[in-house]
Amino acid sequence: MTGGENSEIMNIKKPLVVFDLETTGVWIERDKIVEIGMIKFMPDNTKHDYVRRVNPGIPIPLNVIRIIGITDEMLKDSPRFKDIAKEALDFIGDSDLGGFNIQRFDIPVLEREFFAAGLSFHWKDRDIYDAQKIYHIHEKRDLMAAYQLYCDKELTNAHSALGDAEATAEILSAQIRRYGKEDEGIVSLKDFDYEKSSAYFDAERKFCWWNGNLYPMFGKYRRKKHIKSIVRDDRNYLEWVLSSDFSDEIKVMIEKALKEDFPKVPDNL
Repeated sequence: MTGGENSEIMNIKKPLVVFDLETTGVWIERDKIVEIGMIKFMPDNTKHDYVRRVNPGIPIPLNVIRIIGITDEMLKDSPRFKDIAKEALDFIGDSDLGGFNIQRFDIPVLEREFFAAGLSFHWKDRDIYDAQKIYHIHEKRDLMAAYQLYCDKELTNAHSALGDAEATAEILSAQIRRYGKEDEGIVSLKDFDYEKSSAYFDAERKFCWWNGNLYPMFGKYRRKKHIKSIVRDDRNYLEWVLSSDFSDEIKVMIEKALKEDFPKVPDNL
């Protein structure tokens, strides 16, 4: 098929695959791919598409379903990634790679999934074009930029406390109109809370939910063992947490866990 204007502007000398992954979450070491979409741009200005949905083998959290619009039911008859891994890798071939935030997330996840399927993904031998890195270098991400984006105004009294507060209030109002529900007001933005969307248990992000279990984000069990297995195998470690400089929120949770009163998975996950 014809690649059109994008292919001509890129003026590539070597095939380029621009890709994106939809996953069960943002935990690189554990979350799984549910959809992979790739576009291969060729030097002759043609392009080829590849898209496959895959069964991750684990439940998709509700907060992720709200974002990606893909449910467990929709994937029940889809293949596992290992079953389509070779065709996906063959599609990529020796192409360079492009995407948005792929160096920090998509590439490591894809590399891990290929490895689990018994395949090697030699991405370090390729040129990587990460649109997010370029965007962050060239475009402002401060309050003035947000004010311009959401309110279409120039912030003339930046860096005065009251002026910045007034601008932020205007931005929140604009975000309610754009992303929320005007009849609910500011409450409709609660679903955009970072801590909820990223599944952290506590404000200091020392523990994180994944697939129904609570994992520490520190120490020797970081992302390796969940709280129930630590209670079973190494209670002394949790006693150390109780005697160390952790928040009261964490210590209360640990004290209850040692009595096998474990925290419940939040409804939004």
